[in-house]
Amino acid sequence: MDGMAAFQDPELCQGLLARLESLLRACGRPVRFMEVCGTHTVSIFQSGLRSLLPEGLTHLSGPGCPVCVTHDAEVGAMLELARRDGVIIATFGDLLRVPGPDGKSLKHAQAEGARVRVVYSPLDAVNLAGENPGATVIFPGVGFETTAPGVAGAVLAARERGLGNFCILSCHKLVPPALRILLEKSPGEQERGIDAFLLPGHVAVVLGLAPFRFVAEEFGRPAVIGGFEPAEILSALCVMVSQIAEGKALAVNAYRRAVDDGGSPAARAVMDKVFLPCQARWRGLGLIPASGLELRPEYERFDALRRFGVSFGDPRPIPGCRCGDVLSGLITPRECPLFGKTCTPQHPTGPCMVSTEGSCAAWYRYQGV
Repeated sequence: MDGMAAFQDPELCQGLLARLESLLRACGRPVRFMEVCGTHTVSIFQSGLRSLLPEGLTHLSGPGCPVCVTHDAEVGAMLELARRDGVIIATFGDLLRVPGPDGKSLKHAQAEGARVRVVYSPLDAVNLAGENPGATVIFPGVGFETTAPGVAGAVLAARERGLGNFCILSCHKLVPPALRILLEKSPGEQERGIDAFLLPGHVAVVLGLAPFRFVAEEFGRPAVIGGFEPAEILSALCVMVSQIAEGKALAVNAYRRAVDDGGSPAARAVMDKVFLPCQARWRGLGLIPASGLELRPEYERFDALRRFGVSFGDPRPIPGCRCGDVLSGLITPRECPLFGKTCTPQHPTGPCMVSTEGSCAAWYRYQGV
């Protein structure tokens, strides 16, 4: 058995499930773990792992979907920019239907005549600017530490090519500060608490292990970087539950085939060259200090907000939408009054139902209404 198939082997997974059940019995109490990566969300549901987890081990899907955490105010700024003359919004496709103020999205703006183009990389947006010298191309930079280096590279490429008609709207989010907020709000071992984190493998490729150590050292919760195949997830969960059973709390890299403990210095270097940390709005979590990225002063000419004099507003929350509580692990999607009724993947009301990586969309598809 070669390659990825080894991590999907049914016998291996059955053995890991049996070990997980034994470790959970040794804990003597229920365990609630949260993953903070959309790929983990989909993999856990799609593989059937969620339904196979031992009784007493509860899976929570946290703020790991970049579309889901994009704030209403950020979407509102995108819509304002899309209405400006001579502007082309170049965006990833999964951002098109994210609802903003009054439920409007870039898809609505496109239908109303705004120039909204789907691209597949930030460099595609740079090339679009080169092809349209009479327009200003704006790329909404959403996502976590995984995508930020690519957007930084696009800014550097635009500068190198002398493209004065390219800019970005930075809506990037940084994962570690959000985990801190979740832990500060978490009631510990109570019914709705977070006992441990399955850390995001893709983000860890860039950051490494060190930025997550505070989860264990300051809050006493295990934090384990895990891969995305069934056996990799189960192996990470075994490490996590074993720590709880032994009364330990450590940050561990259980995804060594892809993640170096030191992360990627090159990716961090290009990100740090272009961006500075700043406070950021997270849908459902609010304003979190040092959890976003803004352009350094020497790159301000690529800032869409500054160029067009647009600011993030303060839109009213969507009535009845509880995506924030879902992202915080306080409720399951089924506990939201809109789930499966006025909010479906075909007609999403909240962002967790928009992306295929959203917890509500995954729940709807694999668990049903």
